[in-house]
Amino acid sequence: MGQKKLIRFEAIKGFSNVFQYPEGMAGKWKDHFGNPNPITLELACGKGEYTVGLAARYPGKNFIGVDVKGNRIYVGAKKCLENDQQNAAFLRTKIDQISSYFAPQEVEAIWITFPDPQLRRSRHTKRLTHPKFLRKYQQLLQPKGIIHLKTDSPVLFQFTCWVIELYGLELVSKIEDLYAEPVISPELAIKTHYEGLDIAKSNRIHYLSFRLPEAPLPDYDEKLHELVFHYEKATD
Repeated sequence: MGQKKLIRFEAIKGFSNVFQYPEGMAGKWKDHFGNPNPITLELACGKGEYTVGLAARYPGKNFIGVDVKGNRIYVGAKKCLENDQQNAAFLRTKIDQISSYFAPQEVEAIWITFPDPQLRRSRHTKRLTHPKFLRKYQQLLQPKGIIHLKTDSPVLFQFTCWVIELYGLELVSKIEDLYAEPVISPELAIKTHYEGLDIAKSNRIHYLSFRLPEAPLPDYDEKLHELVFHYEKATD
């Protein structure tokens, strides 16, 4: 591990706004923030640009960036401390463990911003909009809570469209080319480090927002598997 990473890992141990695999936090985030304001999560937050940006725009709400990589969390957490953004915090954990750290209905909304699209078909179950993750989000989202996806990957965008249709989810918004829109909302105008890299070389930013039902998701996972392996270009 590089010296820079080691320094950052050591630094976040003393950051008041960083929680690393904390036990007993479910239902107690309001104690940390000092208020019961709505909570929004940014999953796979990286350097936390959305957590920082949304917290600055909406001081009456609380925001938590979630990522397993502490050296990335360091960047956003440090910026929030420097700017005295007390409505932002960071949680270091794996996304598949997210339901361990929040009580039922403790979260109002979720942003998934430029996650790893897991392009290999054999890894499609690791995509953060796969039903196995959506079922975890159901456990902590409030009724009518919205999930936002912003990605430069046409594969992840199409995959999530399949999920929404196949599982009967409520589509709120679908934008195939964000910056071709005549007007962009302030939330969608926030740019992340990875957006600037344009790793997918698609020259397009895709956006979806949708709601999960209160009832358990149906088990159409095998049908989704068939769609992926039939229509996606093989990258295995």
